[in-house]
Amino acid sequence: MKILFSSLPAHGHTYPLLPLAIAAKAAGHEITYATWETFHPALAALGFETIKAGGDMTGSFTEVIAGREIKDLTPEEMSGIAMRVFGDILPRAAIADLDAVFERRRFDLVVHEAAAIGAAIAAKRAGIPSVGHGVSKPVALDTMPALKNRLPTLAAEFGVEFDERVGFGVPYLDIYPESLQEPEQFAPNRVPLRPVAFAEPGELPSIATSGEGRLIYLTLGTAFGNPQVLRAAIDGLAATGNRVVVATGPTVEVAALGEPPANVTVLPWVAQAELLPHVDLVVHHGGSGTTLGSAAAGVKQLFIPQGADQFTNAETFTNAGAARQLLGADVTPEALTEAATELLADDGVTKVVATLAEEIAAMPGPEEIAKRLPEWA
Repeated sequence: MKILFSSLPAHGHTYPLLPLAIAAKAAGHEITYATWETFHPALAALGFETIKAGGDMTGSFTEVIAGREIKDLTPEEMSGIAMRVFGDILPRAAIADLDAVFERRRFDLVVHEAAAIGAAIAAKRAGIPSVGHGVSKPVALDTMPALKNRLPTLAAEFGVEFDERVGFGVPYLDIYPESLQEPEQFAPNRVPLRPVAFAEPGELPSIATSGEGRLIYLTLGTAFGNPQVLRAAIDGLAATGNRVVVATGPTVEVAALGEPPANVTVLPWVAQAELLPHVDLVVHHGGSGTTLGSAAAGVKQLFIPQGADQFTNAETFTNAGAARQLLGADVTPEALTEAATELLADDGVTKVVATLAEEIAAMPGPEEIAKRLPEWA
C-alpha cells in the first residue's frame, strides 16, 4: 500500500508516529511523510519520502504573538493564541498543501496525528481512508470549549463532518495506558497502541553507564526549555549525590547554565530512547513522549510541568502513585533534592511503576498494528 503519514512539525507531534511508520515500511508499504521541512532530514534518514506541508509551527506562533514576550501573556491570551495556530492557521495550511498533493497522487491510507486537523480534513475531502494517531492523553472536548466549537465549524467549511464522540469517524490509535484513563470516555473507534520511545541514535555519555550512585536524567524537552528552571534542578539533583545527565534541548544553550557540579553532565541532546533503560529517575517537563517513554521503561518520574499537556500528564501519573510533581514557585533546589531522594527510596512507587510498565508492554505494538493497516484502507 501507499501510506501517507502526517503530523505537526514538532518532536512531540512527530516522533510518536515514527515507530508505526517504521513498522509499516518494514512490512512492505510505501511510506510518504507530510510535514514542514524542518523534520525532513530525520524522516529521510528513515527511508521515507517527504512532502513539505502544513506550515511552520514556530513561525506561526511568532507571527501571532507579534513581538510580545510570552512571560507577559495571560493564560487566556496564550490559550487564544494556541487556538488560532492549532485550530485555524496550521489546519488551513495543511489543507491547501495536501489538497494539491491528493489531486495529483493517490494514497491508499492516511495516518495523521491527533492534532493534525488539516491532514484529517484533507483526507476526507479526497475520499482517502484515514487513521488517527494519538500523541498524548485523550481529553474530552468539553475541557477545551473553544476547540469544541471550532472543529465542527472548520470541518463544515471544507465540506466534511466532525463528530464530538468519534472525531472524523476513523480508527483512533490510542497510546495512553487504559489504567490512566476513564473507561467511560473511551471512543468506540479506539484501538490501543503501545507507545514506543523514538530518538535519533547516538552514543551515550560515559556517566550514563558508569560511576557512583543512581542515574537521574533531567530534561525540559524540545520546546519549553527554561535556563532558570534547569539551573535550579541541576543544583537540587546534584545535591542528592547521584549521577545526573542533563539534556538542555534546542532552546537553551549549555553555556547559559554555567559550570555544572562534578556529578552532573550537561549536553545539548542525548539519545533519550537509548538512555532511559539506564535511568533510575527522570525529572522532566511532562511532555507525553518523555512521560510515556519513561513509563514504558519502568522509570520513576518527577514532573516539573511548564505548559501544554504537561500538567495533565503530571497530575495523571501523580494521582496514580507513579510519580510526584512540583509546580511553579515550588520548583526550588531544596524541594527537588527532597523530592528526588524520597522518590528513589519509595518502594510503593517502585511497585506502581513496574505494574504500569507491564501494562504498556502488553499493549499491541507497532508491528502488530502495522499488520492491521490494510483493513482500514
